[in-house]
Amino acid sequence: MLAACGSAPLQAPVSSRPVGAVTVVGGEDTGDLPGPIVQARSRWTAVRWAELPGLADDALHEAWNAWLKSCEKPGPVFAPLCGEVRRLSIGAPQEQLTWLMARLQPYRVESLSGDPGNLLTGYFEPVLEASRTPSAQYPVPLYQIPLTLAQRKPWYTRQEIDTLEAAQAALKGREIAYLADPVDALVLQIQGSGRVRVTEPDGSQRLVRLAYAGSNEQPYKSVGRWLLEQGAVRDASWPAIRAWIAQNPARVNELLWSNPRTVFFREEALSQQDAAWGPKGAQGVPLTPGRSIAVDPGSIPYGTPVWLASSGPQITLQKLVLAQDTGSAIVGAVRADYFAGSGAQAGELAGRLKQPLRLWVLWPK
Repeated sequence: MLAACGSAPLQAPVSSRPVGAVTVVGGEDTGDLPGPIVQARSRWTAVRWAELPGLADDALHEAWNAWLKSCEKPGPVFAPLCGEVRRLSIGAPQEQLTWLMARLQPYRVESLSGDPGNLLTGYFEPVLEASRTPSAQYPVPLYQIPLTLAQRKPWYTRQEIDTLEAAQAALKGREIAYLADPVDALVLQIQGSGRVRVTEPDGSQRLVRLAYAGSNEQPYKSVGRWLLEQGAVRDASWPAIRAWIAQNPARVNELLWSNPRTVFFREEALSQQDAAWGPKGAQGVPLTPGRSIAVDPGSIPYGTPVWLASSGPQITLQKLVLAQDTGSAIVGAVRADYFAGSGAQAGELAGRLKQPLRLWVLWPK
């Protein structure tokens, strides 16, 4: 399903020709290039800034917001730059770009084996309605970590949680809230967190975030792949999966149980300020919609600024992003999950996003 990605790089404007709000100045792009850098699962090859497509057109201040978050928990390589990053948060676009080109060196990310495999997918933060107490309208529980999780690894499968008395007894009293739809619960678990508007027993409502707390440590199995293997769908996007569910309501449990992994949550208060950001990623900082990506940390360290280029039927992206998260399915050198934001519109993009990808890390000189 992945289209081939051409090998010839797209050329960004060079020399002194202005494009958009900034000018890419060729003077910063001269001299010998440094040698390659090898990571556990990738090889970085130094390139000139002119190789980065769309360099002059990006709204860099949006990426700066994500970079400021990374500077709350910077790694040793980028910590020395954080003072300058903070100062430039109010800088003009040209000043930000000039600083990038002076202080950082772009490296094209490649597979160690030369494998051309590259893939961009998307994820998002669902926004759901829930009840603090179970009812006919809200029968699907979301759980905290069970107290016996450490005593049994892997823990019960998703099907066993739904059907075995022992599993249900271990989860009794660990319920956080109840959803209306078991498929929404699955989506929430796959995404790892979400915003939930909870109706309390007294009828009041409050918006909270359910954040990832752990899993049953069973293997993750894609329900989309299960449907493809069944020959039930030709498109494994979430819109196609939901269409199949609508036509096959009696097989919902069969679909759900094809993925044995279950995720447990913790409830977090969601202030008005917190609501502007996504959940915390693996770096430990809140994600920024459209500017945070999940990566394989064996390929790209957390907190690294990355130039991302991807073109496909859903969206064209040429922009600066920050590597701030990871996921069990995000494995490989040129592999990323794009954080689309919160809510239905972000979910629509994330559910369909599957297209070729190129990545360049921006590393201190």
